[in-house]
Amino acid sequence: MKTTGLVLLCAAFTLSAMASCSQDDHVSAPSQTYVLVHGAWQAPYVWDDVRTQLISSGHKVIVVELPGHGSDQTPAHQLSLDVYRDKVIEAISTVNEKVILVGHSMGGMVVTHVAEKVPAKINKLVYVGAFVPTTGQALTDITDPDSKLGPALIPSADQLTLDVKRDELTNLFIQDGSPAAKNKVTANYRAEPAIPFTNKVNLSDQGFGSVTKVYIKTLSDVVISPGLQDRMIAAAGIRSVYEVNTGHSPFLSQPKSVSDLLIKIAK
Repeated sequence: MKTTGLVLLCAAFTLSAMASCSQDDHVSAPSQTYVLVHGAWQAPYVWDDVRTQLISSGHKVIVVELPGHGSDQTPAHQLSLDVYRDKVIEAISTVNEKVILVGHSMGGMVVTHVAEKVPAKINKLVYVGAFVPTTGQALTDITDPDSKLGPALIPSADQLTLDVKRDELTNLFIQDGSPAAKNKVTANYRAEPAIPFTNKVNLSDQGFGSVTKVYIKTLSDVVISPGLQDRMIAAAGIRSVYEVNTGHSPFLSQPKSVSDLLIKIAK
């Protein structure tokens, strides 16, 4: 990957409570299948508590492990946004009904790419503190002057991965979490493959545009600022918006709030 891509990424990042519940929120929802996609520098473990709570409420859950994350050892030079997309589509293809597809952070790029390819398989597309690109955009094209991530990024010598300064890791991703949650983030940390950040998405009204979209804002987020979230929500025309008063990883700091919202969104 070209050095300029990583420079743009670093520049892009440099540059209340959950929504009120009505009485209807306590009515049991029909069983749904949720497909959960993690973000950058993270892995499937981040969804463990949300997954457990969704299953205990009678729903089915598939947690996708993106290639190059978690225990997957696909070399960084073989990865792309298309590879991520195809991994999620593979998971969705095992389900007969439509799914609720959920993406966090960089995972927002992935689920957007998936929605363009298989819109008929998606009941609702849910972004949790996630990137929402417009057509022709890569993640490196989405600038956020209020993000605190940029100065903490360290590109590898071969430009294939990005590290985050270890002393900034929990302050960025889980500043509001318990000691146990913070330990999970540091214990499962891996450098992030860089090439997918530079891959652009091409979107259409018939594909991505035809899918119902929901956004869950993370109000204390210092990685993807609330200001950028608002701009992406407006650009995508997303009208169904909820809020959690958390940092960048609400599924770790407030998993019940996230699972309750996902159940509410499914109704």
